[in-house]
Amino acid sequence: MAIPPDLPDVPDRSPYLAAKRTAFGVVRGQAAVTVIAAIVGWALAGRHVGESAAFGGAIGTLASLGMALMAFRRQSAPSAARILGAFYAGEIVKVALAIVSFVLVLRLTDAAPLPMFAAYLATFVVYWIVLARMALPSLSSAHRAAPRAGS
Repeated sequence: MAIPPDLPDVPDRSPYLAAKRTAFGVVRGQAAVTVIAAIVGWALAGRHVGESAAFGGAIGTLASLGMALMAFRRQSAPSAARILGAFYAGEIVKVALAIVSFVLVLRLTDAAPLPMFAAYLATFVVYWIVLARMALPSLSSAHRAAPRAGS
């Protein structure tokens, strides 16, 4: 995919750094959810389920970490075009890591698919919560700024 050459440079790095903190915060949250899912699975259904949940959560966390590392690798004076390209590359890495990890886990271990995929999906919940929290302040301020009927 070609990157449009007319994207402006990004002079202020603060939004870039805030996005970087958020991305790695998502990875930390996903790691925490993975540990919780593994402990709950182990406590409720035994070691096999706990390990399977750990594999699934680890796949989601690893994929997100790969994306974050790729998207935010050290750049001097990043331009918008470079940032966009890094995010596209990061998404490709994320999908590839997830696919390869699932294939390896399913072929090399006796992981139970249901708890594995459930924990993998739980890592997505972290991602969606972060996105919702980022969007809600702007939605609530837009709601407050909108004129009300009859006012």
